[in-house]
Amino acid sequence: MSTTDDIQPDGERGLLKLVRGRLDLRLAPQVGGCIAAFNYLSDEKGKTPILRGAEAVPSSILEAASFPLVPYSNRVRNGCFRFRGREVTLVPNMEGDPSPLHGQGWLAAWTAEEHESDRATLVYRHAAGEWPWAYEARQHFRLDEDGLSLRLSCRNLSGEPMPCGLGQHPYFPCTPETRLDTRVECAWTIDGRVLPVGKVPATGRYDLRDRFVCGQDLDNGFGGWSGSARITDPGLSFAIELSSPTARFFQLYSPPAGGLFVAEPVTHANAALNEPEEMWTELGLAIIGPGEEMALDSRLSVCPA
Repeated sequence: MSTTDDIQPDGERGLLKLVRGRLDLRLAPQVGGCIAAFNYLSDEKGKTPILRGAEAVPSSILEAASFPLVPYSNRVRNGCFRFRGREVTLVPNMEGDPSPLHGQGWLAAWTAEEHESDRATLVYRHAAGEWPWAYEARQHFRLDEDGLSLRLSCRNLSGEPMPCGLGQHPYFPCTPETRLDTRVECAWTIDGRVLPVGKVPATGRYDLRDRFVCGQDLDNGFGGWSGSARITDPGLSFAIELSSPTARFFQLYSPPAGGLFVAEPVTHANAALNEPEEMWTELGLAIIGPGEEMALDSRLSVCPA
């Protein structure tokens, strides 16, 4: 196993570098176990971003190209939920938002357990505390000639059952001509705090079939996801395929200012922890027993345009 200092120039120290063919991936384990950059290399254009990112270690997780969501995705309404007689209270973890989001992994340092030229494994161990269950999260990254395969897993290290959900949070650069093509069955409308209000059919502004995706003023969760999304732009020499065989839910953030969007494969709906446990299966939340593990497999493929 090589160290980051052995292989990185001064401007990139602290990053793990993975390269396979024309794909170049940089990881920053100490910043939320994040992907710092993911680029396509060509003789004509040099580096073309597949994901939004930076060439150095991000100064903040919100500058990353992508980060893991564990042991839940999106928000817990006002930081409180109940599980089998226990009331769990979580403090806000994003300035200006009273509802903590995305779990603990994205705000913690991870450790590189394995690193080779085209693969790496990052590990984060959480001791029971405010989130009252201990767990171990792992990310397995593997590059091949056509894309990146990523497995995020979470193992319950506590002596009692734990609610669990997983997701990935990739940022994609976009222009007014960028298109997203995917299938979803329903959407959740939101209030001013980005919390779900009502479930509606995925029609009109919530229809994600072959549509412009940049600057759409959307920050919504979707259910009944097909498990595959295609991203294209006439300025790119390739298309991007985002896929997951284990995520039934999809989160899309497209700010009105444009320039980027977020397309998240997630295992459960936003604020699912706030619903009664009998609804959790429908909403995608898992309950893992002591020693049990759940995983989210996802892939970013780079395809001919």
